Amino acid sequence: MKIADLLSKKKTLSFEVFPPKDEVPLDGIQNTLTHLYRFKPDFISCTYGAGGSKRGRNIELCEVVQKSGNTVMPHLTCVGNSRDEMQKIIKDYVDRGFENVLALRGDFPVGWNGTNGDFSHANELIAYLHTEFPRMCISAAAYPEKHISAISPETDIAYLRSKQDNGAEFIITQLCHDVPAFERFLEQIRKAGVTIPVIAGIMPVLSCDPTIRMSLFNGCSIPAELAAIIGKYQTDPVSFTRAGIEYTVAQIHRYTATGVNGLHLYSLNKWEKLTEILNAAGIGS
Repeated sequence: MKIADLLSKKKTLSFEVFPPKDEVPLDGIQNTLTHLYRFKPDFISCTYGAGGSKRGRNIELCEVVQKSGNTVMPHLTCVGNSRDEMQKIIKDYVDRGFENVLALRGDFPVGWNGTNGDFSHANELIAYLHTEFPRMCISAAAYPEKHISAISPETDIAYLRSKQDNGAEFIITQLCHDVPAFERFLEQIRKAGVTIPVIAGIMPVLSCDPTIRMSLFNGCSIPAELAAIIGKYQTDPVSFTRAGIEYTVAQIHRYTATGVNGLHLYSLNKWEKLTEILNAAGIGS
């Protein structure tokens, strides 16, 4: 099922998972997926590591999702890939029945200053995929508080418009804890002519250090409400998780009220707390 077709009919619910290390069996992530399937997700996205690491495990995991009867969306990055390699990868996806892909520049491995491939930016990869594999449904990433390396919000939005114009059919956003900033982002991209559906990426707040680290890594602000939770409970992990779950439930309600086309939850491969969050938000299994 092409995700763009789903988005033309309904608001979607989806999850992101990542493959385990090579030496780790798939049993753990399969158990996580079994619990996530109870929420009837519209699709599952599967990441892989920087520089294409764990790509084999990514395909293995995507096939697990596919065989369960759920729609899967593998990630695909520019990093380290030539045109010939990209041709082989996407042909393999098509042969396996994958109909959707999230096209990204990708994070550079340590010591790299560029993609070391034939595509420097995601819009170039999207244009290539759209031309060579027109039946593939392509998603693009967006950054509500701008990409950390972008010169300005305006240039970042212009770049997002380029992704759309080159063939992206919908958008999934990076984490953003600041909902008012997200609302401004939606208003700005629509004024800039970005008309394709937007799915809000939501990172559950479960642990103090990872919340801070991921926010800093992605150039995301920490709003006063979240900062207060960090300040109050940073040395009390149990209370932090409890407050973080309540915060994430409120975020789901706030994002739903913005009128986005879907919610995409970064599962972190942890189903227990995510189940608690979804049930509390009224997205019951």
